[in-house]
Amino acid sequence: MAICFELVLNFGDNVEAAQAAARTDTKPWVLNAGGHRIPLHRPLLSTLGSNIELTILPVAVGWGVGLDGSLPRFPLTAAEFTELGHHLYDLLAQLDGYVTAKVGWDVEALLDPAELKAEWSQELADGSLDGLVISDSLRGELELSDNYVPFQPGYCWIPYRGEVPSSLTAD
Repeated sequence: MAICFELVLNFGDNVEAAQAAARTDTKPWVLNAGGHRIPLHRPLLSTLGSNIELTILPVAVGWGVGLDGSLPRFPLTAAEFTELGHHLYDLLAQLDGYVTAKVGWDVEALLDPAELKAEWSQELADGSLDGLVISDSLRGELELSDNYVPFQPGYCWIPYRGEVPSSLTAD
């Protein structure tokens, strides 16, 4: 089973926006994390139920990621993962048409609008889901804390706080 540090965008059923975002050329995106320069894999589109998701994975930072092949992992600290996360949000700010998005470890479970309403309503209301970007169109359907602020036009979020040291980092 792969453990991925990733940027994932949920486009709902907006095929055109998902396909446009999937055409994003990630080759020029080499992200700094401490002294490391980390390239990105090509964006991956997938369909989960009625949702179209786009995943952008940094190269060689997760565990068991098939796209990495036999590449050695970058031994990143929590601070370096945080820096990498901020750069992924910079990339996200250039995309549009998604409903929800988030950077972090295996974040897909936090992106389905129906699951957000049913399973994560308390966390949305108390503002504990930092880094979750929500479209203004979905915002009206959710009860969000007052801590949500603009991310870019059409989107709000509680700013990303970064990664904490754990067994998944080199700290």
